[in-house]
Formats: sequence, C-alpha cells, structure tokens
Amino acid sequence: MKVFTHDDFKSVYVSDPAASPGRIEAILKAISSEVDLEQASPAPQDDILAVHTKSLVQGVERQELYDIAALAAGAAIQTALAGLKEPAFGLIRPPGHHASADYHWGFCYFNNMAIALEHLRSKGFIKTAHVLDFDLHYGDGTVNILGGKGYVSIHNPDESDRRHYLREVAARLDSLNVDIIAVSAGFDNHIEDWGRVLYTEDYQEMGRMVHNTCAKLGIGSFGLLEGGYNHSVLGLNVLAFLRGLQGL
Repeated sequence: MKVFTHDDFKSVYVSDPAASPGRIEAILKAISSEVDLEQASPAPQDDILAVHTKSLVQGVERQELYDIAALAAGAAIQTALAGLKEPAFGLIRPPGHHASADYHWGFCYFNNMAIALEHLRSKGFIKTAHVLDFDLHYGDGTVNILGGKGYVSIHNPDESDRRHYLREVAARLDSLNVDIIAVSAGFDNHIEDWGRVLYTEDYQEMGRMVHNTCAKLGIGSFGLLEGGYNHSVLGLNVLAFLRGLQGL
C-alpha cells in the first residue's frame, strides 16, 4: 500500500498545541513496516486556485505557510491518483477539511480533499465521488466547497454510540454508486482522544467497509489524514484503518 508523506510534515509551523509535532512520527513508527512510503511533491498553484480564491492563497503566503500547505495538497493529489488503482493514504500535515474556498480555520489552510477530488474530476478520471469524513469535527470546508457541485456526496457520521456510528457508516456505504470513495481520516473520535467514542478496531472495521464497498462496485479508494491528537494511540489507529482499507 502506498503512503505519501514528507519529512517536512514533521516540522513546527504553528504554535497551537493541537498542531504540535509528533503526530507524523507516531504514525510512521506504527505503519512503516507494512506500507510503501512515497515522497510527496507540492501541488501546482493552478490546482489550489481551482478550489480556493486568490485572496485566501495570498493570506496563506503572508503567514509563511504556503509551502507546507501546498506540499500537503500535492500529497493529496498523488494519493488520489494512486487510489484509482489501489488503496492509498496521505500521511500529511496540515489537515484540510476546515478550509473553505475563501477562508480557513481549525489548523487547516488548503482543503486537501477538495483539491484532490477536483483534480481527478478535471482530468476525467472520475465523474462521481463519496467522501466519508469520520473526524470528530464536522468537515465544514469540504461541504462548503464540494457540497454544491453535484458530483460529490459527503457523510460526516454523528453518533455518540459506537455501534450506532458503525451502522450509520455501513448503511451509507451500502447505498453508494460512485466512481471513488475518499476518506477524510480524523482519529480524534477515539476513546482515548477528544471524542471518546470509537475503539481502534472500529477504524479497521470502517476501512474494511470501504474496501468491501469498493470491491463490490469495482472502484478505488484513498484516505487523507485529518485530526487525531493522542500520539500514544494515533499510530495504532491509523494502522488499523489502513489494514481495513486493504481488506484485512
């Protein structure tokens, strides 16, 4: 399984505790022996401007965050392209699902998921897509950018009971008829993280659900890292999800 990442994602680029370094390192420690690590490349600005306004891009440049945000967006594009053929994952920082076309918040600067899916659509690789966003927090930026475009369905599960949560995800996946499934993979809903709902095995089960749906439809899938802040369990949760995404 290909995982796209870069050493620059380990860097300190803002001071907020929720964006503190160590997340990438914790995940790499858990997954490196089971995946093929691929070097990320920055997104062309044309791909970023296909989703975001010039003023937002200029604002990110003024914050001296353009390079790291463009690198994350580029990794997302690479991951999505790889996902057309086999499950793939973008091990990236900063995350993206709170970035809208003309404003950003929540440690997000460019919407990695929207940039990746718009790239696939514009190149003719897909006509329809489904986004499963299982981060604790509602992916408002992704909804704001892609929700009105007509080719993307978006699901942000909202259940406080893990059994109901998994049933909701399964029901939505079972109803799909799309060209690709994309996952905004936030792990902050874990029982030992902020959300305190899901267990490690639940992430593997959701990955397996995505795998089975893709096998049924004959389509591809990919995931992009969003949240998840307890470094002691984050790597295990990502590993569980990646195993499930491969049908394990």
